[in-house]
Amino acid sequence: MPDATVQPRMSVAQTVGNVVLWALQVLLAAYFVYSGMSLLGDGFVGKFDKIGFGQWLRYVTGVLEIAGALGLLVPRLCGLAALGLVGVMAGAVATELFILGDTDGAVLPATLLALAAVVAWFRRDTVRALLQSFGK
Repeated sequence: MPDATVQPRMSVAQTVGNVVLWALQVLLAAYFVYSGMSLLGDGFVGKFDKIGFGQWLRYVTGVLEIAGALGLLVPRLCGLAALGLVGVMAGAVATELFILGDTDGAVLPATLLALAAVVAWFRRDTVRALLQSFGK
C-alpha cells in the first residue's frame, strides 16, 4: 500500500510556475521591507500630515509592510501575508485617490496590490491549510 504522505510530483509547468511565484514573493518582500523601513523613518512625515490621521498610521503601516514582507518568505504564511498586503495596498490606493486626490500616486500601490493579489490567489492553498489547522 503506498504511503499517503508522499506528495505527487509536480509537472514542469507547475515547477516553473512555483519558481516564478517564489521569485515574485522575494521581490515583493524586498520592496515591502524597503518601504516599511522608509515609513518608520522620517521620509513620509509630511505625507501622513496631509492624510490627517496622525503619525501612528505611518508606524502601523510600516510595521504591517515589514511583517507582510517577512510572511511572504515563510511557506506556511505566504498566502495570508499576501492577502494582508492586498489590504494594506487597498488602503494606500484609496488614500491616494480619495484623501490626497493624487491619481499618479495611486499607480505604485495599485501595482503592488495586483502583484500581492496574484500571490494570494496562487498561494490560497496555504491560507486554506492554515485556517483548517486552527479548526482542529
